[in-house]
Amino acid sequence: MTLPTISQSPTDPAFVQDPYPFYARARALGPLVYWDDYALPCTTALAATSAILRDRRFGREPLEPTTPEPHTAAFYAVEAHSMLELEPPRHTRLRGLVLRAFTSRRIAALAPEIEALCAELMGAFPHGDFDLLPAYCTPLPVRIIARLLGVPEDMAPDLLAWSNAMVAMYQARRTHEIEADAARAALEFSDFLRLYVKERRSRPADDLITHLIAAEEDGERLSTDELITTCILLLNAGHEATVHTLGNGVKALLEHGPDLDWLTGAGIDQTVEEILRFDPPLHMFTRYAYEDIELFGHAFRRGDEVACLLAAASHDPAATPNAQAFDPTRRPQHLSFGAGLHFCVGAPLARLELKIALQALFARHPKLRLAARPSYANLYHFHGLERLIVRA
Repeated sequence: MTLPTISQSPTDPAFVQDPYPFYARARALGPLVYWDDYALPCTTALAATSAILRDRRFGREPLEPTTPEPHTAAFYAVEAHSMLELEPPRHTRLRGLVLRAFTSRRIAALAPEIEALCAELMGAFPHGDFDLLPAYCTPLPVRIIARLLGVPEDMAPDLLAWSNAMVAMYQARRTHEIEADAARAALEFSDFLRLYVKERRSRPADDLITHLIAAEEDGERLSTDELITTCILLLNAGHEATVHTLGNGVKALLEHGPDLDWLTGAGIDQTVEEILRFDPPLHMFTRYAYEDIELFGHAFRRGDEVACLLAAASHDPAATPNAQAFDPTRRPQHLSFGAGLHFCVGAPLARLELKIALQALFARHPKLRLAARPSYANLYHFHGLERLIVRA
């Protein structure tokens, strides 16, 4: 059966500002469509997206490794050790070792630091209209990750620059210049972390790098390259997603309320989940078929790639009635942290940061309001604002 085909440039300005009408058109064609611009079959419904994310006959690792272009070699040398890009047994080993260091207790212990940092950042808000992204949303997660890793907080601007350069490799606007910048950032980031890993091997401290060094499972530990890539992954994936979710969430709250009940008691937990559903930070995540499979009327061949449209799934009216509306009183279904084997390892930290940051912001600035129309950046397959001008 031939899949219905749909076209839409992911860098078109109208799509960048609002991709949801396209998702609705695609979903109307069926749970699986062929997105011509990506030359990929794509899931559009929550059930189909969840099924492929959880199906072990699909995975992140391509069956036929490719040789990167020389100007991207440094980037892919780092990615080669990323558990996000690997499958069992190596993924199982890496994830198990990381979870031994990245424990729920260690994450929960960060709450007072996150609260204090929120207060510090709000204390420096300028008078009049200002952009909340650089003032609050961007520095918060990168400084927390710096503290968690145990690297100097004054390195946050460098960490941020490296992270931004590297994640641009997953954006539709990718160019040769972006690729070269990403490779340079990967090399500089790796060299920086290598020094800290060496120091922590001889002088342990109470930080994540030390705990990752000490983590052991069945007699195996992380190699230096695996440890470096894991630290980079925790920053890049965690920081990028949290910045976008926090910005998108504040925008949604200011455009729809906010009702204080959304931000207190159990309401804050539902609010965070609805933000993650309503306007998630990552819209597309791909998988490869590991065998010939027929699903949703389509015959996948071994090695075929499929795109899971996470944001389209989260707006599926079959799973979420009135899905286009922002409603923090509901208990939403979403796939913003993925599902299955690659469910986001940083989800507990992201949820904690979002909960504390939103509560702190609106408690201190209950009259916060938009001072200009928010604008999204050209980042697809990510989705986040380029500016969020507010008045406190």
